[in-house]
Amino acid sequence: MAEKRNVNGPPANGNASRGNAYTIDLNTFSRRLQFLYTHWRQHKDEYWGSSDVLAVATPPPSEDLRYLKSSALNIWLLGYEFPETIMVFGDKHIYFLCSQKKASLLEAVRKSAKETVGADVVMHVKAKNDSGSNQMESMIQAIRSQSKSDDQAAPNIGYIAREAPEGKLLEIWSDKLKDSGLPLSDISNGLSDLFAVKDKNEITCIKKAAYLTACAMKKFVVPKVEKVIDEERKVTHASLMDDTEKAILDPVKIGVKLKAENVDICYPPIFQSGGTFDLRPSASSNDEYLYYDSSSVIICAVGSRYNSYCSNVARTYLIDSNAIQSRAYEVLLKAHEAAILALKPGNKVSSVYEAAVAVVEREAPELVPNLTKSAGTGIGLEFRESGLSLNAKNERLLKAGMVFNVSLGFQNLHADTSNPKSQNFSLLLADTVIVTDDGRDVVTSASSKSVKDVAYSFNEDEEEEEQPKVKVESNAKDTVFSKATLRSDNGEVSKEELRKQHQAELARQKNEETARRLAGVDSGSGDGRAAVRATTDLIAYRSVNELPPPREMMIQVDQKNEAILLPIYGSMVPFHVATVKNVQSQQDTNRNCYIRILFNVPATPSAPQDANSLKNQGAIYLKEVSFRSKDSRHISELVQLIKTLRRNVMNREFERAERATLVTQEKLVLAGNKFKPIRLHDLWIRPAFGGRQRKLSGTLEAHVNGFRYSTSRADERIDIMYGNIKHAFFQPAEKEMITLLHFHLHNHIMVGNKKTKDVQFYVEVMEMVQNIGGGKRSAYDPDEIEEEQRERDRKNKINMDFQHFVNRVNDLWGQPQFKSLDLEFDQPLRELGFHGVPYKASAFIVPTSSCLVELIETPFLVISLSDIEIVNLERVGLAQKNFDMAIVFKDFKRDVMRIDSIPSSSLDGIKEWLDTTDIKYYESRLNLNWRPILKTIMDDPQQFIEEGGWEFLNLEATDSDSDNSQESDQGYEPSDVEPESESEDDDSGSESLVESEDEEEDSEEDSEEEKGKTWEELEREASNADREKGNESDSEDERRRRKMKTSGKSRAGPSIPISKRMKFR
Repeated sequence: MAEKRNVNGPPANGNASRGNAYTIDLNTFSRRLQFLYTHWRQHKDEYWGSSDVLAVATPPPSEDLRYLKSSALNIWLLGYEFPETIMVFGDKHIYFLCSQKKASLLEAVRKSAKETVGADVVMHVKAKNDSGSNQMESMIQAIRSQSKSDDQAAPNIGYIAREAPEGKLLEIWSDKLKDSGLPLSDISNGLSDLFAVKDKNEITCIKKAAYLTACAMKKFVVPKVEKVIDEERKVTHASLMDDTEKAILDPVKIGVKLKAENVDICYPPIFQSGGTFDLRPSASSNDEYLYYDSSSVIICAVGSRYNSYCSNVARTYLIDSNAIQSRAYEVLLKAHEAAILALKPGNKVSSVYEAAVAVVEREAPELVPNLTKSAGTGIGLEFRESGLSLNAKNERLLKAGMVFNVSLGFQNLHADTSNPKSQNFSLLLADTVIVTDDGRDVVTSASSKSVKDVAYSFNEDEEEEEQPKVKVESNAKDTVFSKATLRSDNGEVSKEELRKQHQAELARQKNEETARRLAGVDSGSGDGRAAVRATTDLIAYRSVNELPPPREMMIQVDQKNEAILLPIYGSMVPFHVATVKNVQSQQDTNRNCYIRILFNVPATPSAPQDANSLKNQGAIYLKEVSFRSKDSRHISELVQLIKTLRRNVMNREFERAERATLVTQEKLVLAGNKFKPIRLHDLWIRPAFGGRQRKLSGTLEAHVNGFRYSTSRADERIDIMYGNIKHAFFQPAEKEMITLLHFHLHNHIMVGNKKTKDVQFYVEVMEMVQNIGGGKRSAYDPDEIEEEQRERDRKNKINMDFQHFVNRVNDLWGQPQFKSLDLEFDQPLRELGFHGVPYKASAFIVPTSSCLVELIETPFLVISLSDIEIVNLERVGLAQKNFDMAIVFKDFKRDVMRIDSIPSSSLDGIKEWLDTTDIKYYESRLNLNWRPILKTIMDDPQQFIEEGGWEFLNLEATDSDSDNSQESDQGYEPSDVEPESESEDDDSGSESLVESEDEEEDSEEDSEEEKGKTWEELEREASNADREKGNESDSEDERRRRKMKTSGKSRAGPSIPISKRMKFR
């Protein structure tokens, strides 16, 4: 299993010698070198192939991180991976063949090696363009000479036979060994046994990795999948994989305080559902949608690493499971627990799998054939330690310090359902377990696997969901009262009345403005579909002569030309990798392995809509092709190569398409001799530049016609033209941890490979994470008062530096040539701020003189007040703890911006701010479904204007004009609506004509009496009216069930049951 990373090779880049950024822990080196030599001498014949010399060669760095024993030995012994380095261990000498920069770092071990094992370190330095052949000859000759001086036969050289040589250096070394005539033997088993028992430092790294893995599953994967199911969204397995990988690589987001540079994934997270399951470690997430209908099974597997040490966890989730699925999972859970309990020092490794088999044979013997053939493997620097496979044949003894990935599952089970996606299912459980002196420690136990936590039920009471809708809405409307009415009793009439008068004038102006704008704008004929993406022709080979010569009739991947060559009827047929839709592998019971390649076919629903797919639509296309092989390892490597190549090509094409849509910017004119550029140093940027390199701070410079931000790396530089800046913000750190400058742009620019309209530069005024109690307190400052004062001084200095930069830039923008741009740094007004949820998390949203912004959390929120048509304050009512704000833009094709869960205590301040900025606002008791409302307005703007424009949102106006308030919370409905009396007659089948006529006769008297009624009388009448209508469906039990069904679902307007909102009874 490999993924696209190379995190353990920094010294290969030469960074080790710069400022001693990389140092070897000599204590660890000495201790482990002593253990290596002791183990080698004691088990020379048993594990080390009777080797007299150990030769380990590390390949060059690669995009794909491989789990190699040579790399593992580097990390275990030296702390880092040293690519393109040859190490030879002998009784009296240790030879290194490497570059000069690596040799300078390895010089530190010379003394320790001599003192520990009595071996002299001999450095053979290879020049940059040298093949290293002469140095290799010297090393082999030295090995021969040493054996002759000791009167021994030809020395036996041990090497890692299972690792094929990669790169020119290792290929030459391999040839030298074979041509030397010296006997060779494999030392893979010796290295496996060497790594099997972990020391204290290794155990700590594995525990940290396991904690990260369990938190990723518990705090990200499970909530993410639950939300997808609750909102009934279509999300692919591959999309979930990408989101989970990002969460692991940024541990702070899932509440894990580990440095991001020390963590990585073990493999791309695995998500499987819909009847297609693969329990092998080489499985991958496909592009199919997550399937979560009744009787469905979802398998999630996550693996992460800390300082190169691996951990793993896998869970199976059951959705409305049937009896067969529930029974199988209970048996698997018992078997998995039995396997973990068998991990005790002194037991045989085979006893772990035998314990699991015994449980299955006792509980459900019919499931034994479906049980996986092993219960997992050892885990550490390698994801799968080959010598510690938990199968029935491994007779090795368990020891304290061993670590295992206990992975057990049932494959290819069948359920009695009619749905083909639920008929076949598999189950999988995996945990990382450390063998201790007195038993075992399950370090991923934070992720629960109990039945109550993995079994979900979503079908109960589904038929009751629609029943109470009409009556619930009716009750909510019958109890609508104005906040102004209540506040009139508290002496606030004058202020509220002034605001009402101003809002009434704004309503008239807004309707006139909207009418003029709609009259001059075509509603457009957009169908909502994305335009065909223009791409260049994807050509792998321009002629037959460019095809590589066929080595064998087997599948080949040509990474240079981005093509795969398939043997079809005796010929190698090339296909550009962009034509591949997906590639899968599977293995049958006869140990045959199949690879299945699916191609993009035009006119199919999932085919990409680009120019290449629309050419030659009348031609015959190859949809899929399958091949069979006995070499499962080769098939797995092919699948990984093809997927990696396809991903790289698609990412490149996507970035090229993104750049093609950018508006061409003017060139930056650098400041010359006339004036020096205005600079601000040591800034970080958001969004950050891409890549796996360590993030660097940079400098922001103000030049003649724009800003330039650059770091010490040549490729990390962006230019922001003054003419492209729509809004500029300066926000000093007050209660935040950062001071920032933020630019909101007219047109998108590229930051690294990200397309964005918002660019931010910031400085942390104090450390984001502090080690509490990590350092000793000063005897002169026991209460850390001086430390707090230094932090305040640092914050004030940073704020002053930013303020000085902003003042100078404002002076620059005040020059005549920039007057037309109307640019000036705006500063948020904290006293007007309020808390709300603009996207997914709560944030502090702050108005400025021209915008409404939130610049701390990502994604950023920047709303220009000039773009706002109206604001609708939703869920505003008595005893409500919070409300929502819906911002409707002048461009009706733009989605309405929602800010949810605003505390009701902020309502008056928001209304006052909106009124002061001349923005018309309305209030409603429910959340409106704005998309159909805006579509109706654009379809028939004339009728919208004739019916009063936005006044359909004015609840007080509709209440005073007529007794029925049906349309007050329904939004604008231009179609003909029947009078309420007719709808009531239709609904109330139990009422007689006589009763309805009596009510009509008494209506005039009731309306006159209501003018002077008190609040208590109105509430009592509303409660009586509810009781008379027989609203028995609105019981407490059913409201609770509706609340459970609707919790977590997105709002869809007034037609949704409002179980979460307050109702008067």
